[in-house]
Amino acid sequence: QGQLVESGGGLVQAGDSLRLACAAPSLTFDFYAMGWFRQAPGKERDFVAAINWSGDTTHYADSVKGRFTVSKERASKTMYLQMNDLRPEDTAVYYCASAKTNQVQGVMLSPSYWGQGTQVTVSS
Repeated sequence: QGQLVESGGGLVQAGDSLRLACAAPSLTFDFYAMGWFRQAPGKERDFVAAINWSGDTTHYADSVKGRFTVSKERASKTMYLQMNDLRPEDTAVYYCASAKTNQVQGVMLSPSYWGQGTQVTVSS
């Protein structure tokens, strides 16, 4: 229950794009807000983006606004993070998370489940 599986990470150059996916096959997907976090080497895990269970509310960290877009697809129980104009400072392990709430603040502050992470490396 609550298993989250990330995919889509890789090594890219500055200015490139990547799309991360987070599959949640065992979740009652419609009852969970979902989010993305990232952790760079030697730093704490930081919030990146979140989407509520109905998909009509999103929230982003200031550092990614205008470049990253979070979305979800109910049929496949998958959340996505489209990352454009990537920068070296975006390099990190990216984690997806979920919380049983319709509020984005719920997953931002108190995630219930975490994925294993996927590495994103952006070279200059």
